[in-house]
Amino acid sequence: MTAYTVNLNPIIKLTDDQFYQLCRENPGVKFERNHKGELIIMPPTGGETGNKNSEINADFVIWNRQTKLGICFDSSTCFKLPNGANRSPDVAWIRKERWDALTPEQQEKFPPIAPDFVLELMSPSDSLEDTQAKMQEYIDNQVKLGWLINRKTQQVEIYRLGKPVELLASPTELSGEDILPGFILSLQIVW
Repeated sequence: MTAYTVNLNPIIKLTDDQFYQLCRENPGVKFERNHKGELIIMPPTGGETGNKNSEINADFVIWNRQTKLGICFDSSTCFKLPNGANRSPDVAWIRKERWDALTPEQQEKFPPIAPDFVLELMSPSDSLEDTQAKMQEYIDNQVKLGWLINRKTQQVEIYRLGKPVELLASPTELSGEDILPGFILSLQIVW
Protein backbone atom coordinates (compact mmCIF):
# COMPACT_ATOMS: atom_id res chain seq x y z
CA MET A 1 0.00 0.00 0.00
CA THR A 2 1.11 3.52 -0.64
CA ALA A 3 0.20 6.81 0.99
CA TYR A 4 -2.33 8.95 -0.85
CA THR A 5 -2.35 12.73 -0.94
CA VAL A 6 -5.72 14.48 -1.20
CA ASN A 7 -5.95 18.20 -1.92
CA LEU A 8 -9.17 19.60 -0.46
CA ASN A 9 -7.88 23.20 -0.52
CA PRO A 10 -9.93 24.27 -3.58
CA ILE A 11 -13.06 23.18 -1.67
CA ILE A 12 -12.20 23.75 1.98
CA LYS A 13 -9.10 24.69 3.94
CA LEU A 14 -9.26 22.71 7.17
CA THR A 15 -8.46 24.62 10.33
CA ASP A 16 -6.35 22.89 12.97
CA ASP A 17 -9.49 22.14 14.99
CA GLN A 18 -11.26 20.71 11.91
CA PHE A 19 -8.25 18.53 11.10
CA TYR A 20 -8.18 17.30 14.70
CA GLN A 21 -11.91 16.53 14.54
CA LEU A 22 -11.49 14.70 11.20
CA CYS A 23 -8.84 12.49 12.78
CA ARG A 24 -11.01 11.82 15.87
CA GLU A 25 -14.06 10.96 13.75
CA ASN A 26 -12.04 8.49 11.63
CA PRO A 27 -9.89 6.58 14.13
CA GLY A 28 -9.26 3.75 11.68
CA VAL A 29 -7.51 6.09 9.25
CA LYS A 30 -4.09 7.61 9.87
CA PHE A 31 -3.89 11.13 8.49
CA GLU A 32 -0.98 13.49 8.16
CA ARG A 33 -1.08 16.93 6.57
CA ASN A 34 1.73 18.54 4.60
CA HIS A 35 2.76 22.20 4.79
CA LYS A 36 0.40 23.01 1.89
CA GLY A 37 -2.58 21.71 3.87
CA GLU A 38 -3.03 18.60 1.71
CA LEU A 39 -4.21 15.46 3.51
CA ILE A 40 -1.96 12.43 3.42
CA ILE A 41 -3.71 9.11 4.07
CA MET A 42 -1.15 6.72 5.51
CA PRO A 43 -1.51 2.95 5.09
CA PRO A 44 -1.21 0.73 8.16
CA THR A 45 2.11 -1.04 8.67
CA GLY A 46 2.52 -4.77 8.30
CA GLY A 47 3.36 -7.13 11.12
CA GLU A 48 7.15 -7.03 10.75
CA THR A 49 7.35 -3.24 10.68
CA GLY A 50 4.85 -2.92 13.53
CA ASN A 51 6.87 -5.33 15.64
CA LYS A 52 10.15 -3.54 14.94
CA ASN A 53 8.53 -0.16 15.74
CA SER A 54 7.28 -1.56 19.03
CA GLU A 55 10.70 -2.96 19.97
CA ILE A 56 12.45 0.32 19.12
CA ASN A 57 9.90 2.37 21.06
CA ALA A 58 10.34 0.11 24.09
CA ASP A 59 14.07 0.92 24.20
CA PHE A 60 13.30 4.64 24.13
CA VAL A 61 10.69 4.35 26.87
CA ILE A 62 13.00 2.35 29.14
CA TRP A 63 15.86 4.84 28.63
CA ASN A 64 13.53 7.77 29.23
CA ARG A 65 12.08 6.26 32.40
CA GLN A 66 15.60 5.92 33.75
CA THR A 67 16.80 9.39 32.76
CA LYS A 68 13.52 11.31 33.18
CA LEU A 69 14.84 13.85 30.63
CA GLY A 70 11.80 14.10 28.40
CA ILE A 71 8.63 12.63 26.95
CA CYS A 72 8.44 9.75 24.43
CA PHE A 73 5.79 9.38 21.72
CA ASP A 74 4.79 6.56 19.41
CA SER A 75 3.64 6.67 15.79
CA SER A 76 0.05 7.51 16.69
CA THR A 77 1.07 11.00 17.91
CA CYS A 78 0.61 13.84 15.45
CA PHE A 79 2.66 17.02 15.87
CA LYS A 80 1.85 20.43 14.40
CA LEU A 81 5.18 21.61 13.00
CA PRO A 82 6.10 25.31 12.70
CA ASN A 83 5.61 25.17 8.89
CA GLY A 84 1.97 24.11 9.39
CA ALA A 85 2.42 20.41 8.59
CA ASN A 86 0.96 17.72 10.85
CA ARG A 87 3.36 14.78 11.06
CA SER A 88 3.49 11.50 12.98
CA PRO A 89 7.02 10.07 13.24
CA ASP A 90 7.38 6.43 14.27
CA VAL A 91 9.23 7.54 17.42
CA ALA A 92 9.52 11.06 18.79
CA TRP A 93 11.05 12.56 21.91
CA ILE A 94 10.82 16.04 23.43
CA ARG A 95 12.87 17.47 26.31
CA LYS A 96 10.72 17.72 29.42
CA GLU A 97 11.07 21.49 29.86
CA ARG A 98 9.92 22.11 26.28
CA TRP A 99 6.92 19.80 26.72
CA ASP A 100 6.02 21.37 30.06
CA ALA A 101 5.97 24.82 28.40
CA LEU A 102 2.90 23.77 26.38
CA THR A 103 -0.58 24.34 27.79
CA PRO A 104 -2.66 21.29 28.80
CA GLU A 105 -4.88 21.85 25.73
CA GLN A 106 -1.83 21.94 23.44
CA GLN A 107 -0.55 18.71 24.99
CA GLU A 108 -3.96 17.05 24.61
CA LYS A 109 -4.54 17.77 20.91
CA PHE A 110 -1.82 17.78 18.22
CA PRO A 111 1.07 19.43 20.07
CA PRO A 112 2.29 22.57 18.24
CA ILE A 113 5.95 21.70 18.66
CA ALA A 114 8.75 20.08 16.69
CA PRO A 115 10.21 17.15 18.62
CA ASP A 116 13.88 17.25 19.58
CA PHE A 117 14.32 13.76 18.08
CA VAL A 118 12.43 11.74 15.48
CA LEU A 119 12.83 8.27 14.01
CA GLU A 120 11.25 6.87 10.87
CA LEU A 121 11.42 3.12 10.21
CA MET A 122 10.67 2.48 6.56
CA SER A 123 7.92 0.02 5.72
CA PRO A 124 8.25 -2.04 2.53
CA SER A 125 5.59 0.17 0.92
CA ASP A 126 7.27 3.49 1.87
CA SER A 127 8.90 5.60 -0.80
CA LEU A 128 12.51 6.42 0.08
CA GLU A 129 12.26 9.80 -1.64
CA ASP A 130 9.08 10.75 0.25
CA THR A 131 10.52 9.58 3.58
CA GLN A 132 13.75 11.49 3.00
CA ALA A 133 11.70 14.61 2.22
CA LYS A 134 9.78 14.10 5.47
CA MET A 135 13.04 13.78 7.40
CA GLN A 136 14.34 16.98 5.83
CA GLU A 137 11.06 18.68 6.74
CA TYR A 138 11.60 17.68 10.37
CA ILE A 139 15.10 19.19 10.35
CA ASP A 140 13.87 22.32 8.57
CA ASN A 141 11.39 22.69 11.45
CA GLN A 142 14.12 22.59 14.13
CA VAL A 143 14.19 18.87 14.99
CA LYS A 144 17.74 18.42 16.29
CA LEU A 145 18.37 14.74 15.46
CA GLY A 146 16.59 12.27 13.20
CA TRP A 147 17.18 8.69 12.16
CA LEU A 148 15.78 7.17 8.98
CA ILE A 149 16.17 3.40 9.23
CA ASN A 150 15.85 1.43 6.00
CA ARG A 151 15.60 -2.28 6.86
CA LYS A 152 15.56 -3.35 3.21
CA THR A 153 19.02 -1.88 2.49
CA GLN A 154 20.28 -2.06 6.10
CA GLN A 155 21.17 1.62 5.94
CA VAL A 156 20.58 4.47 8.35
CA GLU A 157 20.47 8.12 7.41
CA ILE A 158 21.28 10.45 10.29
CA TYR A 159 19.83 13.95 10.08
CA ARG A 160 21.26 16.66 12.31
CA LEU A 161 20.24 20.28 12.56
CA GLY A 162 22.67 22.42 10.55
CA LYS A 163 24.71 19.48 9.21
CA PRO A 164 24.71 17.29 6.09
CA VAL A 165 22.97 13.92 6.18
CA GLU A 166 25.22 11.05 7.25
CA LEU A 167 24.67 7.61 5.65
CA LEU A 168 25.66 4.49 7.60
CA ALA A 169 25.81 1.03 6.02
CA SER A 170 24.79 -1.86 8.30
CA PRO A 171 25.55 -0.16 11.63
CA THR A 172 25.21 -2.30 14.75
CA GLU A 173 24.09 0.56 16.99
CA LEU A 174 23.14 4.23 16.97
CA SER A 175 24.08 6.83 19.56
CA GLY A 176 21.66 9.46 20.81
CA GLU A 177 24.62 11.85 20.92
CA ASP A 178 24.06 14.97 23.02
CA ILE A 179 20.34 15.09 22.15
CA LEU A 180 19.54 11.77 23.88
CA PRO A 181 22.40 11.54 26.41
CA GLY A 182 23.48 7.98 27.08
CA PHE A 183 20.96 6.41 24.70
CA ILE A 184 22.21 3.62 22.44
CA LEU A 185 19.89 1.78 20.06
CA SER A 186 21.08 -1.74 19.23
CA LEU A 187 20.12 -2.46 15.64
CA GLN A 188 20.05 -6.21 16.26
CA ILE A 189 16.34 -5.78 16.98
CA VAL A 190 15.89 -4.10 13.58
CA TRP A 191 17.97 -6.12 11.13
